Amino acid sequence: MRIISVRACPQSLDRMIRYFQEKWASETSRMVYDDCIRHAVSATAPLPQWYLLAEGNKTIGCAGLITNDFISRMDLYPWLCALYIEPEHRGHAYSGLLIERAKADARAAGFPYLYLCSDHVGFYEKFGFERIGTGYHPWGETSGIFHAKL
Repeated sequence: MRIISVRACPQSLDRMIRYFQEKWASETSRMVYDDCIRHAVSATAPLPQWYLLAEGNKTIGCAGLITNDFISRMDLYPWLCALYIEPEHRGHAYSGLLIERAKADARAAGFPYLYLCSDHVGFYEKFGFERIGTGYHPWGETSGIFHAKL
């Protein structure tokens, strides 16, 4: 298994954009991922970061490290986002590889916590996250807010 960072491996840009769009975008939100990932390559700030998890030449997962995950708590950052593992590769703690990379990059940038929003109960706690509240999305839904001390 290897983690590909778009900043460290800019030649993966198109592959990364396509994968995130396939897993997370709707027709109307495709350009959100294209624009954000494309501009992350040359960003001078520590965020955003985008990652693919690969086994050989096959992409089996992804995650991002961003300033806000479309949630009301804009005072909190950075956020783990878009964590995804292909169904046939689930159950092997591969999510933990991406989470640990995001934690390491956030820690290296000097952040004391990593945040995420999710309604999954019991999953992120396995990786050191604790629920700290509820956040509100622009489309009217809510999500639990979690943090992990770095």
